[in-house]
Amino acid sequence: MTGSRFLAVLAAVYGVIIAAGPAHAHPHVWVTMQSELVYAPDGTITGIRHAWAFDDMFSAFATQGYESKVKGQFTREELQPLAQVNVESLKDYDYFTYVKIDGKKVKLKEPAPGYYLDWKDAVLTLHFTLPFEQPAKTREMVVDVYDPSIFVDFSFAKQNPAKLVDAPAGCKLDVALPREMTFAEGKALSQIPADQPNVAMAIGAEFANKILVHCP
Repeated sequence: MTGSRFLAVLAAVYGVIIAAGPAHAHPHVWVTMQSELVYAPDGTITGIRHAWAFDDMFSAFATQGYESKVKGQFTREELQPLAQVNVESLKDYDYFTYVKIDGKKVKLKEPAPGYYLDWKDAVLTLHFTLPFEQPAKTREMVVDVYDPSIFVDFSFAKQNPAKLVDAPAGCKLDVALPREMTFAEGKALSQIPADQPNVAMAIGAEFANKILVHCP
């Protein structure tokens, strides 16, 4: 299943849900995230480890029809095909993760082996690591996480939203929340049909969640 088809199916399903309630077409999926920036012993950053918890509505839809040994519960093994669909779909959207080191854009590789989905309290959480194409030492790094079309709405977890793993001494991390959407922007998004992508208002970068790293 391609990324575009995956999101189109989601749009159709959420369109049915939305039709039964208020006419707010975008976003369709809500993700609460925790992220770790992983460093090597030589002080280079090697990857970004994400844990994305999907909203309960998406979680219920995504697991509909999946068989499990225990009713209402799923193991990592049972969810592995779904994890693969998620990861392969995200490739078309650069994993919604954009990185600049010392002001320059850097490339990330496809997720490392070992990605998985887990199921807890009726919520799916996707765990995956994006390796850097070229590990690098940094002074200033900015990681933006957002969907340009705001089909998916990202927000940091209230506790432990991001952290450094094995970073050089003196490196500091902070997170910056996106600005509030104006009434006019929210109204324009709500008027986009639920089965259509938001291409005319691709303003997601203005609502990016940011991880800021400063090293001496």
